[in-house]
Amino acid sequence: MITTPITASLQRGVLDLELTDRGVLPHRLPAWARQQYDDGQLEMAESQPSGVRLVFRTRATVVELETLPTKREYVGAPPRPDGVYDLVVDGKLTAQATVDGGDVITIDLMTGYTESRRGESRTLRFDGLSDVPKTVELWLPHNETTELIALRTDAPIEPVAADGRRVWVHHGSSISHGSDASSPTAIWPALAAAHGGVELVNLGFAASSFLQPFVARTIRDMPADLISLKLGINIVNTDSLRLRSFTPAVHGFLDTIRDGHPDTPLLVISPILCPIHEHTPGPTGWDLSALAEGHLRFAATGTPEEVATGKLTLSVIRAELSRIIAQRATADPNLHYLDGRALYGEPDNTARPLPDDLHPDPETHRIMATRFAAHGFSAKGPFA
Repeated sequence: MITTPITASLQRGVLDLELTDRGVLPHRLPAWARQQYDDGQLEMAESQPSGVRLVFRTRATVVELETLPTKREYVGAPPRPDGVYDLVVDGKLTAQATVDGGDVITIDLMTGYTESRRGESRTLRFDGLSDVPKTVELWLPHNETTELIALRTDAPIEPVAADGRRVWVHHGSSISHGSDASSPTAIWPALAAAHGGVELVNLGFAASSFLQPFVARTIRDMPADLISLKLGINIVNTDSLRLRSFTPAVHGFLDTIRDGHPDTPLLVISPILCPIHEHTPGPTGWDLSALAEGHLRFAATGTPEEVATGKLTLSVIRAELSRIIAQRATADPNLHYLDGRALYGEPDNTARPLPDDLHPDPETHRIMATRFAAHGFSAKGPFA
């Protein structure tokens, strides 16, 4: 077996590689941005490699990847499934694998207490591949921080040069991150990118999308042929802004991105339907009765009456985003708006309710991807 150093030239969807005492850790935010915000949730979210994949050409019939995952355990809740690795060969999903072991973080949702245990690396192996030149993509788990220890093959590998596909940079919340999707290639942005024939860079950060200026500067400074921003749900989840501050924050976020990408097609997407927050503000809390039964569900803790004081709901955010984009689009013809309920709306909620009242199930990820592609990548769509 040949061991090949895991460098940036072999990875897509990565903005930074951190050298650790055991290997390399892919990051979806640059180091300077991570240093600006010492937040445990964002630290976890951006280090989970949603949309990150190793890409190379090879004749190898065997591919091994030694990794060190970070598992999460929630006290009183069912065990979380191991993260899934997707092997894609010449554009087709060929195999999937998981690994156990690794570091473990135990979280008590009732008290907020966390405990960390250091673990050992594990190796996943894909064999029986055809002995012909091929492009291999090894997608890392979208929901599991993954240190990369070693890449081994039974034939040499080489990086894949850019093939001319457009680069799509997408920013959003846990839904864009891929919460509750079945595997990394089955998150809705990855599926939509496959539909559109574009190269995805996923900046969806679970519970961590608040119009942070460092995210806007990151997007401003990176290559991008297409940009989309799915905004709003985390702001309601955390009750982090009021209407009076939300409006200038959106303008500032867009202004910063436009400083680096003045003419790039930019699509702003409002939240998908989420009944608990359509007309009720946040913050979002745990449904304690469900938690007592071992189920993770969410609930709104605000009251509809608080909207009059400036608290935000999803319906308020959609109206304001629509107004802002319409206003700016008069001078910015490459700026577009999409109501998130076009991806998941009332009829969908009747047929496929959000399992935890916040995140879509795997089939809904597929539905959202198909609808996004039909809108965004159509002949007259914003990403045509």
